[in-house]
Amino acid sequence: MHIKDHSKHTKNLSGELRDLADEFKHHAVPLRDVIAVLQERAYTLLMIMLALPFCAPVSVPGLSTPLGLIIAVVAARYALGLPPWLPDRLLRVKLPARFFGTLLAAASKVIGFLERALIPRWHWMTSTPLLVRLHAVMICLAAITLLIPAPVPFSNLFPALAILLGAAGVMERDGLAVFCGYLFMVIGIAYFALVAVFGVQIIEFLHDKVLGR
Repeated sequence: MHIKDHSKHTKNLSGELRDLADEFKHHAVPLRDVIAVLQERAYTLLMIMLALPFCAPVSVPGLSTPLGLIIAVVAARYALGLPPWLPDRLLRVKLPARFFGTLLAAASKVIGFLERALIPRWHWMTSTPLLVRLHAVMICLAAITLLIPAPVPFSNLFPALAILLGAAGVMERDGLAVFCGYLFMVIGIAYFALVAVFGVQIIEFLHDKVLGR
């Protein structure tokens, strides 16, 4: 994953989003064009930006599955030590007109928190390529969790926060943020486990009630 060079890229996440909002505010934009604008840091920023809709009330009907799939594919290639790449079919996925403007407005509190909180620290968490690949594995697993069609409150929030903090933490060399990403991943797994257990119990209860009649 890309680690930000502050001498070359001084803009924060909101600045990047504003540039994209200005660039693509009048028409739907394929991911290929977004990647071309963001250049070498494109794929890490892409994972961060595509996780934001799951953390804020942004309406992206029909895009939940492709967004999660894009994050999973990008993270999997980082985890395998391969250069970032997306198949042409995903590069042709179009984000709606004003998507970045809507995203910036709806996720402003999340973005503001990230920009205030992320600072270089716990350098040992991002000090080697092997560790960065391990963090990419976590992000990939979180993205796969996003693809699970579970109509349960907060089912997308925890894995989205894991992706957001993991990718942003690596980019900004903030090991504490990466660690928090792992925490949210664990919380998300525990949450899904509890939902599954209670779901089975509810089904068994209803089944017994029906048979009892």
